[in-house]
Amino acid sequence: MEVRIQSIHFDASEQLQSFIQKKALKLEKFHDDIKIVEVSLKVVKPETAINKEAGVKVMVPNGELYANKICDSFEQAVDEALEALGKQLLKHKEKLRNK
Repeated sequence: MEVRIQSIHFDASEQLQSFIQKKALKLEKFHDDIKIVEVSLKVVKPETAINKEAGVKVMVPNGELYANKICDSFEQAVDEALEALGKQLLKHKEKLRNK
């Protein structure tokens, strides 16, 4: 599984990148055939408290799943987006199983 991290208009710290890598790898327990996880991070304007946006796209055979969250910190936004994707992956797997 490949994890791609894109930070728009800023540089993501090593600490943030390793956090994302570690969290993204946990998606494998929901679906064993994940090809690519793309994470895009950006700061939403105007500068308010809740302005860190994380969009996560997961490529699986027969589909592409996406979750987008805006929170206080990138860690929290990534965490919540991956949690939502976990649920989507389970539903996707059920659909494939029922065919």
